Amino acid sequence: MRYIIRDNEVGFLSRNGKFLRILNAGKYNFWKKRGYELEITEAAGEVKCSGIPYEVLEKDEDFRNATVRYEIENDEIGFLYINGKLMGVSNKGEYVFWNRFEKVDMKIFSMKELKFQEELTKDMIQYIPQRYYTKVVVGQGEEALIYINNTLTDKLSEGLYYYWNVVREVKAVVIDMKWRELNVVGQEILTKDKVGIRLNMVTNYRITYAEKSVSDRTNLTDQLYSFIQMVSRELIGNYKLDEILERRSELSEILDRKLREGEKDFCVEFGSFGIRDIILPGEIREIMNTVLVAEKKAQANVIERREEVASTRSLMNTAKLMDENKTLFQLKRLEYLERICNRVGEISVSGKGDLIEQLSQLI
Repeated sequence: MRYIIRDNEVGFLSRNGKFLRILNAGKYNFWKKRGYELEITEAAGEVKCSGIPYEVLEKDEDFRNATVRYEIENDEIGFLYINGKLMGVSNKGEYVFWNRFEKVDMKIFSMKELKFQEELTKDMIQYIPQRYYTKVVVGQGEEALIYINNTLTDKLSEGLYYYWNVVREVKAVVIDMKWRELNVVGQEILTKDKVGIRLNMVTNYRITYAEKSVSDRTNLTDQLYSFIQMVSRELIGNYKLDEILERRSELSEILDRKLREGEKDFCVEFGSFGIRDIILPGEIREIMNTVLVAEKKAQANVIERREEVASTRSLMNTAKLMDENKTLFQLKRLEYLERICNRVGEISVSGKGDLIEQLSQLI
């Protein structure tokens, strides 16, 4: 039988089931009746040799020169490059590639190491299956705790990190160390004089000891919320309503100091603290509004009386000056006559006597 092997192909020649050799491009004649078999395949990519063991094929010098072989262990990963271009990753097995028309290379890395090797580029990482590694992203103002098989082994600051997790369990806990605000709203508290009020409070805090915070605390925000509730109830309940309203700033400072006493226990640092709102019951608000209106009316009456006294005193001083100074008296008369004339449309006078005297008689 006549066979033609092209330039990009090779042939596996066997006789009676026994591999003899590989054939390169050319024309060949073999009799099947004599037990010859020739399998022709493309000489590119991974070698496909119809189940012939590599140990048999490698005895052929032409085969050895035309192929490359890589063996990857279970805890290794290989990056396949063809003509210098990354094509993919391989792991767990034996690989044989044709190396005749294409330049084939395999870069093998061990996954026994804890962190990714420095040689691993961003393009290479994209080909690694995610089940093989743990990616840790630590942002600005954050800190990450790395647990290997449930044991704390590393603390990370801002950055991007990769850990192999094939032969170990890797867990990353990222802690936000930045300042954050905590609002405690609608806290109903009974004052010393049995008045129920509601407080809205606000504070800010940040975690200072990430490791202890993770190991000793769960739901830190909820625990801080409860802590502020208890401290405020204990303090405000010892004061009467009038004292609370008058000493609001002072009470905020006292609460702030009490919160700082719990910083070490909660592994945090408190910033500013303040009582934002004091909400009174409806009937108390009405009473206080009535009192406020009465106070303002009393203040208005006092001001009005003060102005009347000042006006009377001014008139008295003016009259005294006019008694002592006749010229001033005449000027004042003329001023009032001028005002009268400005308000009158027509004035009739007789021809006898002084005009000023006649007008003065009209007053």
